[in-house]
Amino acid sequence: MDNIIKNIHIGNLIHQRVKEDQTELSRICNFMQCTEEEAEKMYQSKTIDTEVLLRWSKLLKYDFFRIYSQHLIMYSPPSSVDYNKTKAGKTSILPRFRKNIYTKEMIDFILEMIEKEEKTKNQVMQEYGIPKTTLYKWIHKFSRL
Repeated sequence: MDNIIKNIHIGNLIHQRVKEDQTELSRICNFMQCTEEEAEKMYQSKTIDTEVLLRWSKLLKYDFFRIYSQHLIMYSPPSSVDYNKTKAGKTSILPRFRKNIYTKEMIDFILEMIEKEEKTKNQVMQEYGIPKTTLYKWIHKFSRL
């Protein structure tokens, strides 16, 4: 899972989901309004336009955008204390997110690193920006530590 999130090749992931879901190519082409060759080309593409990715997400009933969100959580530098504040009275029309989204897979991945002593609790908190209370809740709820 770690390599999938670190080195995202969205076309491969879409193709994998198509195979798992056994979605017929004719249905894909009809929904995506593309030819078979164009669908095959998308499977080979490392990146895909967001509007096209949204259509794939709807067709395959899978949130492909979550892969990118998980990448940001795992591999972006920790945000500053002023993360949600705007500068000098400016307002933003973009939505503000109060919390990170942690999937069960992400929690398991992080707890596994602690269990295998690959990282300490402090390292996890610092490197991934996870609050101490959140980490300890996960340990209490999901871990064998």
